[in-house]
Order: sequence, then C-alpha cells, then structure tokens
Amino acid sequence: MMVENPSLEELGALLKKAKRIAVVGLSNNPERTSYQISKAMQDAGYDIIPVNPTVDEVLGVKAVKTLKEIEGHVDIVNVFRRSEFLPQIAKEFDEIDADVFWAQQGVVNEEAYKFLKDRGYTVVMDLCIKVIHALTR
Repeated sequence: MMVENPSLEELGALLKKAKRIAVVGLSNNPERTSYQISKAMQDAGYDIIPVNPTVDEVLGVKAVKTLKEIEGHVDIVNVFRRSEFLPQIAKEFDEIDADVFWAQQGVVNEEAYKFLKDRGYTVVMDLCIKVIHALTR
C-alpha cells in the first residue's frame, strides 16, 4: 500500500484555514529541524503547541506531555518522531479534536496511515509543512 497525500491545492487550502498546530516531538534545541520549522510556522502566524514530555516550554509556549492534554480544537498535528512511533501517535490523535495528521518529511508509517484514513481523517506523510506553506502562499 502506498501513502497518498492530498494535492498541493488541497494542502494550501488546509494551511490557509488552519490556526493551531500541535507539534509532537518539538525540541527546545534551536539546532533541531522541529524547532526551526515550528519557529517559521509561528512567525507565519500559526499558534504552535509543543507536545514533548521532556521539555517545559518551546518558542515561548508551555509544552504539554501528550496530545490529550491540549484543550480545544487543533487544526493540524505535525509529527517529528520516528516512523515507528506513528501508530501510537495516530491512536492518540483519534482521541482528540483535531483535523489533519501531518508527518514530517522522512516520516511514513502505513499502519498509522490506514488507521487514520479508515476513520476519515486527512493524512499527510513525508512532506515538510514549511516547504508546502512556502509553495502555497
């Protein structure tokens, strides 16, 4: 089975509509990709919610340990964890009020993809949210 992402037009529409992005695995180390990409998205006007049990805050925002600790609606869950962690994160995603599951470039898991698609979610895998944002502005 192949992972099929929405079209560039659809991704652009998702990003234009989105306000809150929860970032799973967001590091507080400015050298890390997760930090750099999340900072760029924050600078572009998105609310970033760090989801990482090992940090207190990132980019001036208090971190939560799990997706379930987030109050209110989340537009996009952007995942910076290794591919083998996606099925667990997908299950947690299914238990919160969120629209789009977005796994960062290089991160793909067919089991998680199928789990989420079977439940009607929009799923993006192996694409950089910052690159897509730049391409669709």
